[in-house]
Amino acid sequence: MKIKFPLLFSFCLISSALLAQTKEKSWMLGPFVRPTNAQPVLQKDEASVFIDPITHTVAHWESMATFNPAALVKDDSIVVLYRAEEKLGEKEIGGHRSRIGMATSIDGFHFSKRPSPVYYPNEDAQKHNEWPGGTEDPRIVQTEDGLYVLTYTQWNRQVPKLAVATSKDLIHWEKHGPVFKDHRNGLYLDRETKSGAIVTELKNGKLVAAKIQGKYWMYYGVPHIWLASSTDLVHWEPIETHEDKLAPVLSPRPGYFDSWLVEAGPPPIITEKGIVVLYNAGNSQNVGVKDLGNRVYTGGQALFDANEPWKMLDRTDEPFIKPELPFEKSGQYVDGTTFLEGLVFYKGTWFLYYGTADSMVGVVTAKAE
Repeated sequence: MKIKFPLLFSFCLISSALLAQTKEKSWMLGPFVRPTNAQPVLQKDEASVFIDPITHTVAHWESMATFNPAALVKDDSIVVLYRAEEKLGEKEIGGHRSRIGMATSIDGFHFSKRPSPVYYPNEDAQKHNEWPGGTEDPRIVQTEDGLYVLTYTQWNRQVPKLAVATSKDLIHWEKHGPVFKDHRNGLYLDRETKSGAIVTELKNGKLVAAKIQGKYWMYYGVPHIWLASSTDLVHWEPIETHEDKLAPVLSPRPGYFDSWLVEAGPPPIITEKGIVVLYNAGNSQNVGVKDLGNRVYTGGQALFDANEPWKMLDRTDEPFIKPELPFEKSGQYVDGTTFLEGLVFYKGTWFLYYGTADSMVGVVTAKAE
């Protein structure tokens, strides 16, 4: 189950100004660096249109923002599934409409978009969960037999729900609905859930969904990170205490960069040291880090036991990535974000994709020795 792969990376020839991370602990992924003259790799396009199947009108489906990306490798290319927002008047965050678009790249930096979204609300059994807010914040994994498993947030503007869908080609999808709908007669069905990151391992140079003790595992949630298990990647059971309450496995810490909240990032990876979980961290200035400001999203890493995925072994004390460049600190989320959601291993390099200020997509890389 524990897969060995290079964790140490050389960056001696890269200007320190480009660093997104200093490697604090030996088990961490990275250090990651920004490209020279770093720019967003995906941005909004007010000219992109498609006919919405619910309103039957032309929708400018990525006119507000393109951000919070999932990523995978397919056919020798990097594929990014990104959250695209349609601008609806002057509504605040959460008041626009989201769909999921797809873009491909052969170098990880320059992308070609599909003209229409690949995943969106429709006249189907999930409409009541996904309309009018949409489908948000994807994460994606692939099984060894080639099935794609998408976790995402359904937003009906009442309760955000973590849901799952599957596909064989990334274009045609089967929606399975909220991940906990069958657990304890729907106990968690109307509770806020989001951000599902399924544990993976590197096999033959490719990340695939991993089993631990015969089950798949998923870190999920905000403001704490919880854990769930599944035998089929569709039906999930949250890990609970003996008192039948959710058991958080990672929580905010006063005095640190993650003092306000923690939220699951891209699919975690089993390494020779354990399960490396990259997570998003929000700062509360009065009890956290003064020079980060309030509500700033940075990135942390945590290490969990590869046989007991609820058991945390270590955790970073500093963010390994934070908003530093203008496009990471300007947008509809004015406090700034480097919101991690997509991680791939491609041609000997780790590519980490993240949302910037709820507006664009950025990337940092870590090259294998």
